[in-house]
Amino acid sequence: MGSIHKPQLVKLITGFIFKENKVLEKAITILERHFGKIDFKSEILPFTHTDYYEKEFGKDLRRNFVSFKRLINPESLSKIKIITNRIEQKLSYKQRRLINIDPGYLNLTKLVLASTKDYKHRIYLKKGIYAEVTLFYQDKSFRYWDWTYPDYKTDAYIAIFNRIRTIYAKQIKG
Repeated sequence: MGSIHKPQLVKLITGFIFKENKVLEKAITILERHFGKIDFKSEILPFTHTDYYEKEFGKDLRRNFVSFKRLINPESLSKIKIITNRIEQKLSYKQRRLINIDPGYLNLTKLVLASTKDYKHRIYLKKGIYAEVTLFYQDKSFRYWDWTYPDYKTDAYIAIFNRIRTIYAKQIKG
């Protein structure tokens, strides 16, 4: 029988899908008030792997990722997803979202994303929030599963998460 112990703190990350930079900057400012200083911000990438958000946001969407310096308890992911949903609503215009905010966390072995949608590979957390292991770390890099979103399978995204993992590894070492 294994002994029960508290989980190691993890690195909060947030992904954004958006059209206008000013909405991204507003979202980041609000998130910093909730979760503290950002220690990594990716370059802005084109979001071209699906047209799922075009009806709501329009065309020429972009993607960005940030990570936060303060580490979190992994059990807080559902609470964080509820907060990011409220921020999306706050930044909406005429009841249409202007940004999609996807929180998650990574540790040395995996990247976990929160979702409001259930599916065969997602586990219920609480308050209508599910979690999925989107990437796993093996042979010195993140790897993807069959169910991983197509954009998360790209070399550009994998490189971003490897960089954030390096930041996290230094944090927990120190």
